[in-house]
Amino acid sequence: MNNAELVIPRQIGTEGDTAVILDYATLHDLQAIHELELALFPEEPWSIDMFLEEIQHETRTYCVLREGDSIIGYAGVMVVADTADVQTIAVIPEREGRGYGRLLLNTLHQLAQSRGAERILLEVRADNPRAQQLYLRNGYTQIHLRRGYYEDGQDALIMMHEFTPAEPDSTQDSYETNPYAAEYLHRGESHVY
Repeated sequence: MNNAELVIPRQIGTEGDTAVILDYATLHDLQAIHELELALFPEEPWSIDMFLEEIQHETRTYCVLREGDSIIGYAGVMVVADTADVQTIAVIPEREGRGYGRLLLNTLHQLAQSRGAERILLEVRADNPRAQQLYLRNGYTQIHLRRGYYEDGQDALIMMHEFTPAEPDSTQDSYETNPYAAEYLHRGESHVY
């Protein structure tokens, strides 16, 4: 991860002649975020009220990618004590493969670390190899399989990334012996596909 100071908002690229800006999500963004949510996750979309609660919650931080007047991506992180959780991350299909997902993920990492997190967890659909590869390339390891987690019966992979070097311990990746994995498995649903 890049340990450079996190600056938000900032221009992170262009699409044609239009700047792409990384910014904090605001209440004014809720409708656009929810419209993307409905388009990207039609089987299990979060309600607009869920996003309202998330954006206003003191343990959560949400970011958006703005391209002109449009939002092309969004992501959120929850931080409680020394553990963070990726709540959601999404980029419109027309902008996939351009590094925006990785940028959002790295931003969540920086936000989590700035709030004292030593590790970050997430859930990802077992049938989403593209997202799994993004997480693996960014230092995540699978710590558990949650069977039938999604409404359609699909399994969820529980993945974790340590921000600080862990002590050498061959049991660290084991669900049965990893207290962070066990704690995570008893928490509420996050929305990572």
